[in-house]
Formats: sequence, structure tokens, C-alpha cells
Amino acid sequence: MRTAVQAPKRPVNLSITADTIDKAKALGMNLSKTVDALLGEEVNRRYWEKWNEDNQVAIDHYNARIDSEGLPLAKYRSF
Repeated sequence: MRTAVQAPKRPVNLSITADTIDKAKALGMNLSKTVDALLGEEVNRRYWEKWNEDNQVAIDHYNARIDSEGLPLAKYRSF
């Protein structure tokens, strides 16, 4: 997976309140970099949330199997 630094960039239009933009600029914030980073975090959070929802049946079956049979190779664990 490419990082944001390596990925090509594409211009988009955003509507952000003027007060927020003014304060961010006064603080010397790079708006593009900040929005890109925060949006990237939210996209990753939602991706994994959806992945867990989509795979919940398999996860439940696996957990039930571990509950009934124990961990594979557990007898070889030294901890």
C-alpha cells in the first residue's frame, strides 16, 4: 500500500467554514496536508469497521471453534 507521500495527488473542492480556514492559516497549518492526513485516518477506520462487519460470521465461527477445541498447537506453547 502506498503512503500518502508516494500516492499521486488530485485537486478537489471542499467547503470549509471561513473561520476554521482563517484560524488554521493563522496557526501556519498546511490545509491540504492536514485534511489529507485526517481523511486518510477516517478512511482506514471505516475500511476496517466495514471489514469486521463483512467478516463477522467467519470471526464468530473461528472464535467458537477456538472456544470448543482450543488453540492449534497450544500444547507446544512455552508461555
